[in-house]
Parts: sequence; C-alpha cells; structure tokens
Amino acid sequence: MACHAVPSHDAAGVATHGHAGTWPRWPYADNPQAQSRNRPDPDHTMPPTDPVLSTPPLLTPIEARVLGTLMEKARTVPDSYPLSLNSLLMGCNQKTSREPLMDLDEAQVATALDNLKSAGLVRESSGGRTTRYEHNFQRGVGVFEQAAVLLGLLILRGPQTAGELRLNSERWYRFADISSVEGFLEELLERSQEKGGPLVVKLPRAAGTREQRWAHLLCGAAHAAQSEARHGPDGLPGDTAERIARLEAEVAQLRETVLRLCAELGVNPSAT
Repeated sequence: MACHAVPSHDAAGVATHGHAGTWPRWPYADNPQAQSRNRPDPDHTMPPTDPVLSTPPLLTPIEARVLGTLMEKARTVPDSYPLSLNSLLMGCNQKTSREPLMDLDEAQVATALDNLKSAGLVRESSGGRTTRYEHNFQRGVGVFEQAAVLLGLLILRGPQTAGELRLNSERWYRFADISSVEGFLEELLERSQEKGGPLVVKLPRAAGTREQRWAHLLCGAAHAAQSEARHGPDGLPGDTAERIARLEAEVAQLRETVLRLCAELGVNPSAT
C-alpha cells in the first residue's frame, strides 16, 4: 500500500508536503522537549499538548508488521530487546499471534526499517557488533502507553473486540477491565485532527455476534476494510473459520461411521 504525501513542518513551523521517497516524520520524533512533556503517563492524567500532523503518514502492511513486532518484543522479551535484523525477521514471520501470516525476507524487513527510521518511528541502536533496532512509536505518535499497547495488538492480530484485546494484552499490559480497554479505544476513535485524527475504527457488528470489533487505521481505512473482509461471520479469520467448519464436518462423518460399525457389531455406542 503506497504512503500518502502528507504535510510535515520545517524548522520555522511552516507546513510542507512530503514527496515520493521522502517520509514525513511523526510529530514528537525529533523534539526531545516534546518527548519529555508528552511522555505517556500510566495514570492517564497528562495528555499530550503539542501540535501534531493533521494526517499521519500511512504505513504499508510490511512496515506495520515490522513496527508491531518491535512493539511486542519490547514488552514480551525485554532481555533480547532491541532486536537484531534476524530476530526481527523471525518475529515478523512467526506463526502465532499474527493475522495475517507473512513470509517476509530480509530485504523486505530492511527496507521497511529504513522507511520507519525516516518517519521517526524506529531507531537504530548503537553499540555492539550487531546492529539492533527499537521502536519509537509511543513518543513518535504521541499516545499513551495503554493506547500504544492496543494499537500494537491490532497491528499484529487484526480486528478484535475489546474483550479479545484485554485477553491478548496480558503479556503487554494488564488492563483493569474491559471498560478500561473500551475507554482508550474510544479516545483513539475520537482523536482530534489537531492530534493527527482517529487511529482506530469500530467495525460493523458481524452477523451472529454480540460485540463489535476494532481495527487500526495506521495503514488506512481501505486496509482496515480488507482486514475485516478476511474474517468470517463469527469473527474468526476466514481461513480459521474454514478449517473449523471442515473439521466439524469430518467429526460428524466419523461419528456416523462409528455408529454404523457399532450397529453392525451389535455394540452399544454409549457403552464404548
């Protein structure tokens, strides 16, 4: 997905526009004073006050995967963080806690890192023989810790309900209850244009479900719609729903076979 050319600000505060191959930087990426003033407060008592870009730069799905993986590993494996390129590649391609599954190569991840560094969302860690990378998402975008956690989970796992987000966030951050999760999601949904605009969208309720799912907007509204389309009517990823349906059909067929064999052998199936 191509990134939009969006306004950035020069040293004099004059709005300029990014061009092809040049990424605008996120609002707090190069402002240490702003970073200090806007360091997310765990108690959610001091919201960011500095001006931000009216339209944040859009990420490609690969850039989002790289960024989300760095956000995840910073919390779940802090002893191994920042990550080397090889560790980051394995994290991007892992088969659990990922929707959709990806099979990226080193060149794709390296290109995404370059773009994210240009946008101020990733930093290269100095020291040691191996180059390592760390994210700058929370300060770069200007969101609270809890909001960053929810966005990271939506980036990596696709659309989820508030209940699913609370369950999946256990290793990242412990939310007190579902209403706490919903509160931060609503803030991300109602984020003003002065702060960069909404970062999540509440998807229409799927047939047969009680809760609505949420999707991130870091890759744009079109990508959020595509993510929704990949999920079945029960809220599961489309391929997962198909596998479950196929397994249920196979189990029913096996049950019929067992019952028929029991009848032929004169065996009471309930006694086996």
